[in-house]
Amino acid sequence: MALLRAQHLAKAYKGRSVVKDVSLQVNSGEIVGLLGPNGAGKTTCFYMIVGIVPADAGAISIDDHDLTKLALHQRAQVGLGYLPQEASVFRRLSVRDNILAILETRKELGHKAKAFLCDQLIDEFRLHAVQDTLGQALSGGERRRVEIARALALEPKFILLDEPFAGVDPISVNDIKDVVRSVAERNIGVLITDHNVRETLDLCSSAYIVGEGHIIAEGGADAILSNQRVRDIYLGEHFTL
Repeated sequence: MALLRAQHLAKAYKGRSVVKDVSLQVNSGEIVGLLGPNGAGKTTCFYMIVGIVPADAGAISIDDHDLTKLALHQRAQVGLGYLPQEASVFRRLSVRDNILAILETRKELGHKAKAFLCDQLIDEFRLHAVQDTLGQALSGGERRRVEIARALALEPKFILLDEPFAGVDPISVNDIKDVVRSVAERNIGVLITDHNVRETLDLCSSAYIVGEGHIIAEGGADAILSNQRVRDIYLGEHFTL
């Protein structure tokens, strides 16, 4: 079992501290949320773990591999996958070619192995009907499924999802949730940050809530919902799942 760990992360901009001593962890097969109000520091935390924002202090690791000083692409080589909020499919390639383009970066695989893995991913993510469709013609839900399939083509140990429900119509939200659950069933750990709190909490086995640069609560949905400070600064009194 692998472990993604962030320990004592800190970040300041122009002398203003936005993240103060944040620690969290994700195990293989877990779906964990990183949530909080706008300006609380959650996005900065997430981007420090991804490798987009350098940490001023603290450490990020997968098992015994220290990722703290590694660039985003180097973290991917150690097993940290990342799905950005912005569309990342190649717009003028078919779904099949989108997946094959990522598999082409795996030099250890032969042509037949790449084709076999591509077929597996198309199968698993129910992409048969759109496998010849160009990326630019996909719906929001279809695009998300292709993007997650592409991320899994690199066989990561963990995948970080930035706003996976953004740009997805309500009818596709449950589809995306099922896809994320299938990722966890592969024993891949998942860390999600999203403004759609209700859907994210419903999906996650546990969550960390960031407030004013700190972790102010952690645990399952029940523990989060029963935390008065979380309700005061984030959810409000009438929020329910």
